[in-house]
Amino acid sequence: MITVFGSVNMDLIATTVRLPQPGETVAGTGFATAAGGKGANQALAAQRAGSAVRMVSAVGKDGFAEPALALLREAGADLSGVKSVDEPTGTALILVGGDGENMIAVVPGANGTVTAQDADAAVAAMAADDILLLQMEVPADAVAQAFNAAKARGIRTLFNTAPLTDDAIRLAPFASILVSNETEFELLIGRKDLSAEARIEAMRNLHAETGQTLVVTLGADGVVALHDGTLLTSAGLKIEPVDTVGAGDTFCGYLAASLDQGLPFAASLRRAAVAGSLACLKPGAQPAIPLAAEVDAKI
Repeated sequence: MITVFGSVNMDLIATTVRLPQPGETVAGTGFATAAGGKGANQALAAQRAGSAVRMVSAVGKDGFAEPALALLREAGADLSGVKSVDEPTGTALILVGGDGENMIAVVPGANGTVTAQDADAAVAAMAADDILLLQMEVPADAVAQAFNAAKARGIRTLFNTAPLTDDAIRLAPFASILVSNETEFELLIGRKDLSAEARIEAMRNLHAETGQTLVVTLGADGVVALHDGTLLTSAGLKIEPVDTVGAGDTFCGYLAASLDQGLPFAASLRRAAVAGSLACLKPGAQPAIPLAAEVDAKI
């Protein structure tokens, strides 16, 4: 089973011909709302990938709370760990340009009320062979306590270092499996403009130092990883992206679920890469997350 300790948001999505420059106004071509939040997105991806998932988070007592949880509820995720608080449900304001690239501003709201005590309760309910999936859209002290509690019980943790903050850099060494995109990885190690060869060298050095499994997603170029001393790469699918929102979350959820289901790491990496590619073919974060049958048919 997978426990996801993270955010639940409602996404407010505007599409434009191109993304605006700072200070510029551009005309929108469409608007939609969709359930989101990195935690909830990854939970839904893991659930759709075929694993049992428990979501631990918080939502407000407002009109966004139920639609923000609707797809998770429909998929059969355990929502008993989602508390209802007086703060508004978290929101993400998303602009999607005509090339599929995006800009996002996240307002934490209820997600900011998730506490270290919530982390203790979440981990206490887990079994030893479960996976704890974490991101950085809830308070850092709560994430830190989740790592501490998981370590005390020997529970495997998968940490997506997004959004990349100073706290994410501080907490990264505590994860069993670390997943970053190429930009986040450079910020994580304090180096810029790495070539492919330099990136692999940096990954080898970090892996030798920490022993962690390191995963760096490379967008259209797939993913590279170091696991138990072995360098692994996997390509995604060749696609024309419609919307890249949620692709990374889909990758993380599918990677966690595939490992939870006992797949070898290389096979799990490939499955996650394919799922991330398929998530780019539809607009929105959660609505675009593919089902396991769709993913497995493309492997």
